[in-house]
Amino acid sequence: MAEEIKTKTAIPRYQQIAVEVAARIANGEYIEGEKIYARSSLASQYSVSPETARRAICILSDLGIVTSEKGNGIIIRSQKKASEYIQQNGKRQTIDTIKENLLKSVSRQKQEMETLNDCLKDLIEASVHFRSMNPFMPFEIRITPDCVYLNKTVTEIQFWQRTGATVIGVSRNNTLMKSPGPYVALSENDTIYFVTQDDTLDRVKEFLYPSK
Repeated sequence: MAEEIKTKTAIPRYQQIAVEVAARIANGEYIEGEKIYARSSLASQYSVSPETARRAICILSDLGIVTSEKGNGIIIRSQKKASEYIQQNGKRQTIDTIKENLLKSVSRQKQEMETLNDCLKDLIEASVHFRSMNPFMPFEIRITPDCVYLNKTVTEIQFWQRTGATVIGVSRNNTLMKSPGPYVALSENDTIYFVTQDDTLDRVKEFLYPSK
């Protein structure tokens, strides 16, 4: 079974916190100039480590959304920049979703191709085994107007001598003639049944319908 492709990319927790705080600023829950919780309070509110809270604050500070001064907490600076950050993050999430769906589709197609290849392999092996168990299983070929020996008898065209195949039946007008003998002629719309020594159909096809 093919190894499953990992398509889900988790967003770091500090980025999630930065987005959530920016969303609250963009929605007017916090106003510009307002002082909100300190880093330790932010870590406690979101149940994360102080380092995770610090990284979230750094993102917002770098974008000019807030300022953070030691001992002075976090101060809101720009609702507009918070809104812009939320919009950019939404576009990024859309791209990530498209990428994830694309990778999932590629994974499914890969698995389907592997399943198809396994089925074809099983079919070939089963066919070879079946023919080995039934050495006299006949081949068949349809006689069309393109046949170069149309209306010629098996003897006239030296069918056995030139192909190594023996005609064992001819189906004509919904009637099957078994062991038709060497003097049966190849008529249009006939179906010829034959057995070969090497179990190959190619030689007979090339004989009746030579490549140009």
